[in-house]
Amino acid sequence: MRLRALLAAAVLTITTAPAALAAPDVAHGTDVPPGRFGFVAKIAMTKIPRPDGSTYSSYCTGALIAPGWVVTTGHCFHDAHRKRVAGKMPYPTMVTLGLVDEAVESGVARKATEVLQAKENDVALIKLDTPVSTVTPLTVSRVLPKVGQQLTLAGWGSLTAKNPAPATRMQQGTVQVATVAPTTIGVRGAAPSITTSACTYDSGAPYFVPGDTGGALVSLEATGPDCPHAGIETTSRADVIADWIATHTG
Repeated sequence: MRLRALLAAAVLTITTAPAALAAPDVAHGTDVPPGRFGFVAKIAMTKIPRPDGSTYSSYCTGALIAPGWVVTTGHCFHDAHRKRVAGKMPYPTMVTLGLVDEAVESGVARKATEVLQAKENDVALIKLDTPVSTVTPLTVSRVLPKVGQQLTLAGWGSLTAKNPAPATRMQQGTVQVATVAPTTIGVRGAAPSITTSACTYDSGAPYFVPGDTGGALVSLEATGPDCPHAGIETTSRADVIADWIATHTG
C-alpha cells in the first residue's frame, strides 16, 4: 500500500522541474472536457522537510468545498518524520483551480495559509489566502455511501507508479463502491476500465456525484496498491466529517 502524495518523495526534489513533464493522471482514465470539474484543485508543495535536513517538492489533489477552503488528504501536510501537522502551512503550498489543461489555461492560483486536520480520518482542510468566486464548489454529501454506488474520480496524478510525474491535463474515471467502513470506503475501477485507479499525486482527489456545475463530494483519495490496478482503493468518507467541515468553512 502507498500513500499517494509520498510515493515519489525521493524522485522529486527542489532542483527538478516536474511541471515540464507531461503525464496523464488517474491511471487508465479519460480526458476531462473543457469547462468541467473546475473545483478539482492541483496542490503544489515545495521545501518539504526530510529527517536529514534536505527538502523536496511534491503534489496532491483536492477539491474546493467553499470559496476560501479546499479539502484534501491529511497526509499531504506533515513534518520531517511524516507526522501530520496542523496550524500555519508547514511549507509553501500553491493551489490551482478552474482548469483542465495547463497547456491552454492558466486557472485561478491561490496560496494556502493554514491547514486543519480531521480527527476521524485522513482528511485536511486548507485555507486559501483569497476566496475563489469564479469556481462552483462541491457540496459535501451527508449520505451514507452504498455498496454498488458509482462515483466519478478526477485528479492531477500520474499515469503509473513507476517514474511518476504530475499531470498537465486532468483525467477522470468511474469507480464503484466495493466496501463501506466507519470512516472509509473501498472503491474499484469501473470505467473506462476495471484498472481505472488513483495514482501518485492523486492524494486527496475527490470521488463525487457530478452535477450541472458542481456535484456532491462522497470521499477523498487516501491510499491503495501501485497503479494502475484492479484492486480496492481506500478513500476517506466525507459524510462522517461533514459537520466538522461546515463548522470551519461556514
